[in-house]
Amino acid sequence: MRTRAQHLAFAIVGVTALGCFAALGLATEDAGPAREAFVTNQTGDSLSIVDLASGAQATEIKIGGKPAGISMAPDGRFAYVTSPESKELVIVDANERKIASRLTIGKGPLGIAVHPKGDRVYVADWYEHKLYAVDTDTRQISGSVEVGKSPSGVAVTADGTRIVTADRDSNEISVIDASTLMRTGSVKVGERPFGVTVDRAGKRAYTANVGSDDVSIVDLAAGKVVGTVKVGHRPYAVALAGKHAFVTDQYGSTVTVFDLDTLSIVKTIEVGDYPEGIETDPSGTAVYVACWESNTLERIDTATLAVTQKITVGDGPRAFGRFLR
Repeated sequence: MRTRAQHLAFAIVGVTALGCFAALGLATEDAGPAREAFVTNQTGDSLSIVDLASGAQATEIKIGGKPAGISMAPDGRFAYVTSPESKELVIVDANERKIASRLTIGKGPLGIAVHPKGDRVYVADWYEHKLYAVDTDTRQISGSVEVGKSPSGVAVTADGTRIVTADRDSNEISVIDASTLMRTGSVKVGERPFGVTVDRAGKRAYTANVGSDDVSIVDLAAGKVVGTVKVGHRPYAVALAGKHAFVTDQYGSTVTVFDLDTLSIVKTIEVGDYPEGIETDPSGTAVYVACWESNTLERIDTATLAVTQKITVGDGPRAFGRFLR
């Protein structure tokens, strides 16, 4: 059993993984359920591919470099993985179950999101305080922009016009114009924002603030915080499903659920130890949570708000980003 201190030490060495993702954790109306989950295992240096119907790991691919962030291509063909230790973007062919390409990028790539068109991948660099853009055809860096300090989570609005980064060490989010790759604004949020999620309408951003144990709700048009919700200890990432937000609480080993309209707490759900990455199934019927210490991927039913499935994956799962297809 790893201690909390060991977890923290590893997270720092491995560039404290996970952020949020291109409209991470948003259900799509009339969509069918996801078939597979692609879970980054930072301790195990691998990527678990999970068959959600059977509830079992189908295969495990060696990645290297302490993989943390992940984002799936819109068509599901490729999985884009950040490996902070080896300073790489690793591109995995999801159908062939093998690594297709590697790209050296920055000094500490962490959060990642794919543009809705699938033509660009955005990678947040923890140490360089930048957001990189990668062309998915050439698989080369096409540009970069300076953001706040130690960007972690990345999200892209559903219409593809804006990118949002959670800048942990400057307690803010950055808003970037996707067409010009220019930083157009910033908003102060809670302490140490890590994961960030943007709603499907592209109006609000939700940051999980690991330092202040709360979630900041940002009106992107107004450029200001319009709500704050106290959640569990050391919140990591946020998923949205229906009228609820689901927040992973690392130190609480819980998922806090709150109402998106009233901002009141609906339920606190016990899950495995150190829940981190979280995403809503496209059908909206479930959210999936990666539990770092328990080495599990857990399914929460969005109607009953109960854990209905626990799947064993690799060692140290983080699944920081969009990991379902």
